[in-house]
Amino acid sequence: MQSNDARMLLHCAVPTAVAAVVAAVISGVFAGSKGAIGGAAGALVALLFMGMGLYALQRTAKSLPHLFQAMGLLLYTTQILLLLVVLIAFRDTTLFDTRSFALALLASTIVWVAAQTRAHMKAKILYVEPSSSSGEKASGT
Repeated sequence: MQSNDARMLLHCAVPTAVAAVVAAVISGVFAGSKGAIGGAAGALVALLFMGMGLYALQRTAKSLPHLFQAMGLLLYTTQILLLLVVLIAFRDTTLFDTRSFALALLASTIVWVAAQTRAHMKAKILYVEPSSSSGEKASGT
């Protein structure tokens, strides 16, 4: 993993982890221990899905850069659909409060996307390879 990829992951995961703790605490206050478990589980699912998605997107960008934009759109659509499947799969569970689970999942996903957008806007990623000053062709072109 390149340093800018690791930095992007860090800038996304830390605010989402903070949101996960806040969601678990708020869920615990309003829905008791089952709410806290549901809030933590929802945030953990969001962290895992979004983290794996970012990793897959970075691998695609490195190996198949011409498919990067299409892969990003496909990835986000797939993530949202998979999160819907998780919500449907756990809708009748008694392990935790499902409302807390769903709200923590939604909040963590929104925080991840906002943090990823901010990290991408702040990143100084070159989109063209700068040419060398000695007149030689840049390696990799």
